[in-house]
Amino acid sequence: MSFPDIIVIGSGIGGLSCAAMLSRYGFDVTVCESHSIPGGAAHSFIRNGYTFDSGPSLYSGLSYSPSPNPLRQVLDAIGEELPCLTYDTWGCCLPEGDFDTSVGASQFSDVLAKLRGNQAVAEWRSLQQVMTPLGQAAIAIPPAAVRWDLGVALTVGRFAPSMLQHGLAVMKLTGPFSQIMDDVVFDPFLRNWLNLLCFLLSGLPANGTSAAEMAFMFADWYQPGVVLDYPVGGSGALVEALIGGLKKHGGQLRLNAHIEQVLVENNRAVGVRLRGGEEIRARQGVVSNASVWDTLKLIPDDAVPKSFRQSRQATPTCESFMHLHLGIDAQGLRSDLACHHIVVNDWDKGVTASQNVVLISIPSILDPSLAPPGKHLIHLYTPGNEPYRLWQGLDRRSDTYLQQKQVRSQVMWQALERIIPDVRSRCDLTLVGTPLTHERFLRRYRGSYGPAIQAGVGFFPGVGTPLPGLYCCGDSTFPGIGLPAVAASGMIAANTLAPVQKHLDMLREIGCIRC
Repeated sequence: MSFPDIIVIGSGIGGLSCAAMLSRYGFDVTVCESHSIPGGAAHSFIRNGYTFDSGPSLYSGLSYSPSPNPLRQVLDAIGEELPCLTYDTWGCCLPEGDFDTSVGASQFSDVLAKLRGNQAVAEWRSLQQVMTPLGQAAIAIPPAAVRWDLGVALTVGRFAPSMLQHGLAVMKLTGPFSQIMDDVVFDPFLRNWLNLLCFLLSGLPANGTSAAEMAFMFADWYQPGVVLDYPVGGSGALVEALIGGLKKHGGQLRLNAHIEQVLVENNRAVGVRLRGGEEIRARQGVVSNASVWDTLKLIPDDAVPKSFRQSRQATPTCESFMHLHLGIDAQGLRSDLACHHIVVNDWDKGVTASQNVVLISIPSILDPSLAPPGKHLIHLYTPGNEPYRLWQGLDRRSDTYLQQKQVRSQVMWQALERIIPDVRSRCDLTLVGTPLTHERFLRRYRGSYGPAIQAGVGFFPGVGTPLPGLYCCGDSTFPGIGLPAVAASGMIAANTLAPVQKHLDMLREIGCIRC
């Protein structure tokens, strides 16, 4: 029987960020991962010479330091590099037509002028003016400074002058982005576009996405000279960087280590029991990176109040995903093909409508090493808009399941054919993923993208629980869904467990504070 200081359940980006930070602080950490591959929704997998990303592959703020991206702050704190390729343009296939757009301050205005005219451009520029101080407020406090105990007064307190300077803006960040958008933007296309960006960030449209998330995006994307990033080697390289930081500081990662229960003694979480009966005891606590619903399954019934269990179990869920992973012949494809595309079929249905939005990633355009010579790999997915109820109870080995996979994947094929018309004849590898795939391999409750907690209506909970010794991180905790957010949640959990002085020392070492 082993006795680490802390056990972390799950090796998603939130769990690995937490574990690597804890290890850096000097804790003896063991990460237990149910799957044979680490990384959760960000893991990579290899088929027939293709290295696929299992989840989202749109990154920013990773290729430079200091950066407002919490994930970059974690990498800086644990001393890990992450070589990235950069680009600034992606493709859009919208009801208004197909065009390329880019990050940066001015190019989208040119797109708007062609599509909608000068009034839409004026509204966009007015929104940028409104968002500029909000963006400054959103990055005024580094996520690395946050902790979930009284020590926050000493860590975040170092940024009090900046907070006071942006006082009014900080207050506006707590509500939904729609409250800001509705005062400035009236053009239908621009409103649809902003709802789409919100949906891609949080799984919810503008009336459910926090103003803080959008302010961070404006501060990050719509500045002169901005680029997007893609890790060399794919999302798996990011996972390996976090694991490198964990192991460099003495931490341990255990794969194929499926946890069946959190052990509770004397009203305190003291370890975990694995499938097969092995027990791992923790001297100081357990951190769950599993979703809120999956975490509840691990806690003995009488270990937390019934009211807590009922309220957390009732957390609303975002929908799930369809995935299409392809290996194709790249010969003869146009040379200016963008590596990412967004496809929207019908604005009137709304961005959250089933199969209405499809995302396409062709990362081998940036990093040819991901595919065999002369080939490209493509990952398409419907981002959090595939209803789990359509799949619930189906036998994955049945003809009904196989037929439904083919039918429900057609919207992705059709989206890709807008970019590569002859793609079906080019394929030498086709993998279709469903909500059941998402549920099985990622251990995601109902295959969900995460909690659908609306800004201004509810709040993502903090890292603590009513059970002493049990903490949480990941997309079910503050600040919510998305890679930067889950990295921040993992860092917050680690900071909370660390002594305040070590936390302050870390902030000095990564350049967040100077004295």
